[in-house]
Amino acid sequence: MLSTEHSGLVLEGGGMRGVFTAGVLDAFMEKHITFPYCVAVSAGACNGLSYMSQQIGRAKLSNIDLLKKYGFIGIKYLWSQHSVFDLETMYDRLPNHILPFDYEACFRNPMRFEMVCTNCKTGRPAYLSDQSDRHRLLQICRASSALPYVCPIVTIDGEPYLDGGIVDSIPLVRAMSEGYAHNVVVLTRHRGYRKTERDIRIPRFIYGRYPRLRLLLSRRVFAYNQQLELVEHLEDEGKIVVIRPVKPVHVDRLETNTEKLTALYDEGYRVALETISKL
Repeated sequence: MLSTEHSGLVLEGGGMRGVFTAGVLDAFMEKHITFPYCVAVSAGACNGLSYMSQQIGRAKLSNIDLLKKYGFIGIKYLWSQHSVFDLETMYDRLPNHILPFDYEACFRNPMRFEMVCTNCKTGRPAYLSDQSDRHRLLQICRASSALPYVCPIVTIDGEPYLDGGIVDSIPLVRAMSEGYAHNVVVLTRHRGYRKTERDIRIPRFIYGRYPRLRLLLSRRVFAYNQQLELVEHLEDEGKIVVIRPVKPVHVDRLETNTEKLTALYDEGYRVALETISKL
C-alpha cells in the first residue's frame, strides 16, 4: 500500500490536460488514499477541490461530460466575460446548481489544501486556502486558473491575482518547505518533456501596471523547464513518486474534443492504479 501519512500531494496544472489528474484522484478516492497536505495549481486546483470533497467522478463529469453539454470554453466568451471560459457557468452554475459541490465535506476534510496564485503586484506566489467561506474558496480556485492574456485578473482580499502556473507551475518546493520531504507529484506531461518555445520579453503595454508580472511572463519557459529538471532528479533519487502520462499527450490546454479528454482521463486512472499496486 502507498504510504501517505507523512507525504504531500502536488498537483500540476495544464488546462484541459488536467483530466489526467482527475483520473488519478478518482483512483485515489476509490482506494481510500489520503494525504495530510496538498498543494495544487490551476487545473490541478480545480480537480483537487473534488478530491477535498471526496466526490468521486465529479471532476470527470464537470470537465468532460458537462463540457460537451454546456460548451463553456470558447473565444465567444471574450466579448461578454473577457475570458475564453464561461466563468459564470464554471464558478457559479456548475458548483452551485448543475453539479453541486459538497462544501461541507470539503471544509470538514482535515487535509490542508493550498491553491497557488500569482500576485500580479509582487510577482510572488501566494498559497491560498479557505475552510469556511464558499465564495472566497471559489474565487481562489478561479484566480489559480486565470490564464494570462485570456482571463481577467481576480481580486482576493484586495490583491490582484492570475494563474499560479505563471510563477510556480509544479509547487514541489512549496511542499518540501512545509515539511513534506516525500511527495507524490502528479504531472500532465510525459517524462522527458520540455517546453521548446523561446521566452520573449513582454512589452510594456501589456499588464502595464504590473512590471513584475511582465518579468515572470518573460521567463516562463525557462522556469518551467527548471522545475521539470528538479522533479526528474528527485524522482531518480527515489525521494518522490511521480504519476504522469506514459506517452506524449495530444490534448491542448483548451481542448474540447471529449473523446481525447476521456482517453486521457482513463490513462490517469489506470496509471494511478498501477502506481499504487507497485508501491
